[in-house]
Amino acid sequence: QVQLVESGGGLVQAGGSLRLSCAASGRTFSSYAMGWFRQAPGKEREFVAGISWSGGNTYYADTVKGRFTISIDNAKNTVYLQMNSLKPDDTAVYHCAADDGTPRNRVLTTVRQYRYWGQGTQVTVSS
Repeated sequence: QVQLVESGGGLVQAGGSLRLSCAASGRTFSSYAMGWFRQAPGKEREFVAGISWSGGNTYYADTVKGRFTISIDNAKNTVYLQMNSLKPDDTAVYHCAADDGTPRNRVLTTVRQYRYWGQGTQVTVSS
């Protein structure tokens, strides 16, 4: 079992930046594949970025590629999402997700692949 708590959301103008953090507690964090998803009002939860538990592989949704960066600090049990050049379409609740039992270099990209979820942090981008 792992518990996930997101932080770092807020209100930012278009073109600005935010860094989200997801702190994990529980079992050995370093063996969990991690991901970020987002959900806007009236829309389904969508994949944003993922990282393998080895930290060696990452994958991004086309909508954020080149603007967002996912990274992991196993010593701090924390995964980050650096978001640059934010757009109003990035407005959503951002959720951190984790799952264990995956190959060390595999990135998980769908909601159903993740077992553990945080409560989310709101990101609002004004135009």
